[in-house]
Amino acid sequence: MPAQDQKANRERYVVVPRTLIFLTRGEEVLLIKGAAHKRLWANLYNGVGGHVERGEDVLSAAHRELQEETGLKAASLWLCGTVTIDASPDVGVLLFVFRGEPEDPNAQLRPSSEGTLTWVPQHEIASLPLVEDLYILLPKVLSMRPEMPPFAARYTYQGDRLQVQFAESSES
Repeated sequence: MPAQDQKANRERYVVVPRTLIFLTRGEEVLLIKGAAHKRLWANLYNGVGGHVERGEDVLSAAHRELQEETGLKAASLWLCGTVTIDASPDVGVLLFVFRGEPEDPNAQLRPSSEGTLTWVPQHEIASLPLVEDLYILLPKVLSMRPEMPPFAARYTYQGDRLQVQFAESSES
């Protein structure tokens, strides 16, 4: 289909593609505590990730963001799910959530201006100050296995309050 037939225009709902990556190492998960100077999620823990750039596919973007923010390479990354975030009436975010393991579990983490990288034992996660959605999203991601189908979720807001809804799976 030619590009002009894709009907990609400002009259349609538009999404900004982003990646979110969770590396695991045994019973630990790599999180980043947002730097105090950050406008968003300062002093809160999150996964690593970022925007998909023009010319990239989402998997390549996830590998690039992981390398840029941590200095690590993943032995493998697999898609756990997608999250559509209704950020405004016209524009949203389409978040591609990945999980994987580091190529070298003992590799040094590279310092990041984004924040402080930490391998966190999974049993400590719930007691940390997390980005709001991670209290729901991270247990879902950590329960998944590569052979499982990816989940689909949607985030909406009622005022400033986040609403998280996972799509029903058609598999029994």
